[in-house]
Amino acid sequence: MTDITPEKDSKEPALFLIHVLTASGAPIALIALLAGAQGKWGEMFAWLGLALVVDGIDGPLARKFNIAERLPRWSGSSLDFVIDYATYVFLPAFALSASGMLDQPWNWICGGLIVFTGALYFADNGMKTPDGSFKGFPAVWNMVVFGLMVLSPSQTFTIIFVLLCCVLTFLPIRFSHPVRVKRWRIATLAVTFLWLGLAGLAVSNGMVLEGAAATVFTVASFYLFGVSAVQQLLERYG
Repeated sequence: MTDITPEKDSKEPALFLIHVLTASGAPIALIALLAGAQGKWGEMFAWLGLALVVDGIDGPLARKFNIAERLPRWSGSSLDFVIDYATYVFLPAFALSASGMLDQPWNWICGGLIVFTGALYFADNGMKTPDGSFKGFPAVWNMVVFGLMVLSPSQTFTIIFVLLCCVLTFLPIRFSHPVRVKRWRIATLAVTFLWLGLAGLAVSNGMVLEGAAATVFTVASFYLFGVSAVQQLLERYG
């Protein structure tokens, strides 16, 4: 138990709205789950997209206003981890397991591995590198499962790719954060927004992309997946 008094928090109550913003991810996750339970996968991932936007806003606000020191009673990091695990890991694992993308028992095996490795990753205090990258696959299963559902590759490819990501969770390979990593930031941000735009198009089109849109989405996905590893290789051998 920590001996934290509420006096400091009470002097700046407006700052608590940042925690409220973070916590709004919990009801968003519930709505996404309800949509997925009805087989409305596009609607589910639309809600997870909203959760992704919230997650992209609350962190910079918390750092800008130094919430950790100014509201010491409330742990923004703990709150963020709870919401992120639900929206980045658990719900995508549910979608992979329940959508029919994989036959039994592979849906149980892959879904179980996702929630298992994701839980371990969120407990890793060394997940961040000095340049702002993530060390190991950063459990962004919302993007991975979404991409697999939209592109509909073979079941064999889906299983292999899921297993690969689970293994990469524990390897010293960097994965880029599109905002915090300075190297190639403009290109990475441009590709990120392109990916998000095509993702929105896929949701509006019944979780389907075809032709050039599917090709660009695939290229953008592999860029975001591997750009930091390429930078790592260039640093070592370039």
